[in-house]
Amino acid sequence: MTVRLEYEGEFAHLALDRPKVLNALSFAVLGEIEAALEKVAHSDARALIVTGEGEKAFCAGADIPELMDRPLMQELDGAAKGQAVFNKIAGLKIPSVAVIQGYAFGGGLELALACTFRVATDRARMGLPEVKLGLIPGYGGTQRLPRLIGEGRALDMIMSGRTITAEEGERIGLLNRIDNEGSPLEIGRRFLEPYLKHSLCALYFAREAVQRGGRVGIEDGLRIERDLSTLAYRSQDAAEGLRAFVEKRAPSFKDS
Repeated sequence: MTVRLEYEGEFAHLALDRPKVLNALSFAVLGEIEAALEKVAHSDARALIVTGEGEKAFCAGADIPELMDRPLMQELDGAAKGQAVFNKIAGLKIPSVAVIQGYAFGGGLELALACTFRVATDRARMGLPEVKLGLIPGYGGTQRLPRLIGEGRALDMIMSGRTITAEEGERIGLLNRIDNEGSPLEIGRRFLEPYLKHSLCALYFAREAVQRGGRVGIEDGLRIERDLSTLAYRSQDAAEGLRAFVEKRAPSFKDS
């Protein structure tokens, strides 16, 4: 297997395990990621950490030889497959973080973009270099990157194909944090632990409100917020949170 899925307490850990080829994304690897995400979605995990094995790369992108000399419809199906797999990450009801150590290029960066958060060591180097091959990103990069860092900065990265450092990634909002202490798994755990003090219901509704609202006008966005905040009030965790506040104690959330 070139994708490992392990559980440790509240965390699911998905690791790309092809260090000799810089954890490149073959179509077989995409299939393994998809199968692993199905297991995560039906598990008791409250957060997902995504890493790449080895010190050189989180994921250097697509397995280039697989992309050559394909019929048009096969190319279309390949892009649809990559998008569908990464949509499963974005659609998980639990928060996720990609911990980037080394290279995250092309499909590798698109994988990280599908996660809720991104943390990197200062050795990380990131980019969408497809334009250098006469191509454009096909696994969500042209859509997720501008929503994250703005259209101008996204176009600069995509149309130049340039590589950015972790420092620049943090400055423009691509990265949530730079952290060099410990293994990628330890970095991911440390980043996510503060979120897991809260109700997963509230975390999910908050993320949905921000992400869905960001794709529409302000009036529609406010309507989305209104509806989701009303749903949040109906959860058992909301009742527990309000009761705990009145009783001056820490809440005991049950994610329901």
